[in-house]
Amino acid sequence: MSERSFADWQEAAAQLTLPTQAIIDGQDCDAASGATFAVINPATGQLLTDVARCDAEDVDRAVAAARRAFEQRVWCGLAPAVRKQYLQRFATLLAEHAQQIALLEALDMGKPISNALGYDGPATARCIAWNAEAIDKIYDEQAPVGDEALALISREPLGVVAAIVPWNFPTVMAAWKLGPALATGNSVILKPSEKSPLTAILLGQLAREAGLPDGVLQVLPGFGHEAGAALGTHPDVDCITFTGSTAVGKNLMVMAAQSNLKRTFMECGGKSAHIVFADGNLKAAAETAAGAIFYNQGEVCTAGSRLLVEDSIYDEFIHALKAQAARWQPGHPLDPASPMGAIVDKMQWQRILDYIQIGQSEGATLLCGGKACQPVEGGYFIEPTIFMDVDASMRICQEEIFGPVLCVQRFSSEAQAIAMANDSDYGLAAGLWSQNIQRAIRVSRQLRAGTVFVNNWDGGDMTMPFGGYKQSGNGRDKSLHALEKYTELKATWIQL
Repeated sequence: MSERSFADWQEAAAQLTLPTQAIIDGQDCDAASGATFAVINPATGQLLTDVARCDAEDVDRAVAAARRAFEQRVWCGLAPAVRKQYLQRFATLLAEHAQQIALLEALDMGKPISNALGYDGPATARCIAWNAEAIDKIYDEQAPVGDEALALISREPLGVVAAIVPWNFPTVMAAWKLGPALATGNSVILKPSEKSPLTAILLGQLAREAGLPDGVLQVLPGFGHEAGAALGTHPDVDCITFTGSTAVGKNLMVMAAQSNLKRTFMECGGKSAHIVFADGNLKAAAETAAGAIFYNQGEVCTAGSRLLVEDSIYDEFIHALKAQAARWQPGHPLDPASPMGAIVDKMQWQRILDYIQIGQSEGATLLCGGKACQPVEGGYFIEPTIFMDVDASMRICQEEIFGPVLCVQRFSSEAQAIAMANDSDYGLAAGLWSQNIQRAIRVSRQLRAGTVFVNNWDGGDMTMPFGGYKQSGNGRDKSLHALEKYTELKATWIQL
């Protein structure tokens, strides 16, 4: 299909039927209470639709259905090669609905349609397909013992998995959880963010169309303090897998400990350091540094929000960086030419503006941006913003802003750069630019982060694990390492 224009996407949006109901035990349904919540288009501030507001009663119904499906072995009892076939059909349907997914993401959370179409939709399908393809190629083990016994080591699904996902990459983050959890035979309850619930419901519908049995994948839109908390404390949920803020991740771990000690995997916040050494490719580094913080409006857990620049190139680099930032002006999310879209909602928009004020009051120098703007009337947009003269003690340098706000610091030596980069409660990602391979390896080994990018930012594919050090969380998404997280390890000793 030829590339769609702004007008084409607007027409498609006007004709789109929005999904609004929960999916419990294979059925589209309203919340038991009948309650709904408003879904707002952040580009216009106008109502998109009202969606079922699930709470503890709905969680009980979904968990009961998930447990029944698990105990009846309608999914986990299938051969891995058969589960693979179902998941491959699911992936094919996701690929076929890539434009619908992209459109829902643009309308629901303000993501530029070009980003959603180029990454979110295809990456979601690839993730499900990759996990499907992997699952019948993983073998159990036999321990080396004497002739008197047969010692088997096997992996079995955990049972009922609750996946709580964020609003910034709704389908991709859901797929990172659903892919390995479903492939290994679990029943999954997906709780999307109330800020962006629409694509999660579509995913549930497509999984059902692919033939997944009732109860195996269910979708509960709702609020964290209602549906999310009910999942966290439920005694019959075996695992919580979560991507979101560190504060919420900590609360979920407490809930897990105080209920049934359910398994918890948390991918939480970040304040990632992006280091530019004088011997790096400065042109590429400046272009990448802008993209690392302004892509997806800065609403990225791995955003390169702390930029560390070596003294000898500082002035030159800042000039190039400012020129790159000018290319990231926000526009209507449905316009394929827009490099940035809208901030997800008014609350997040105000939070980012508050941090910009905090940065100025702390004494940081505003290089560019710093203001709200309205390329679309009523929408929540913020200019690409860069602060210079940032000190490590400043809140804008230590706290996750989750918006298009970059903090730039100077360093004079390799050791200082490493120390500055590691001076954070977080450890999700880090990156460096240098054409000296010795330095690149030496520095990358000392950066306390789950992912380190060398001469790029956000590189990687499904073969690479994703997760953080320190208060950025635990566990891992993606790669074969994610599959093992959704299984129990069983040792069976057979006396001969």
